[in-house]
Amino acid sequence: MNARPEGITHPSIDDLLTKTDSKFSLVSYAAKRARQINAYYSQLGEGLLEYIGPLVETHAQEKPLSISLREIDAGLLTSERTFPESPIASGGTDNGLAAASVEVEQD
Repeated sequence: MNARPEGITHPSIDDLLTKTDSKFSLVSYAAKRARQINAYYSQLGEGLLEYIGPLVETHAQEKPLSISLREIDAGLLTSERTFPESPIASGGTDNGLAAASVEVEQD
């Protein structure tokens, strides 16, 4: 049996925060990966294999969130901040906000 507990207490939050730029991004990132792991386990019986399974060794009854946190701590996953294009630039609607341009006349 492990000398130190796995899960929420290990890896520590301080160690995990060095891998991301904020607590919010860490939580979002870990939750998204946990959903992928959960979907992987759900689809095993169907033989689809659409999602990638756990990248670390898992134990019986280990929660997907704990697995995702250990993957992040091990450096097996990286997060990348992406900025979506503005809806106007991508051809979407402007939600009632019109783009304005100002021209300055010179004498």
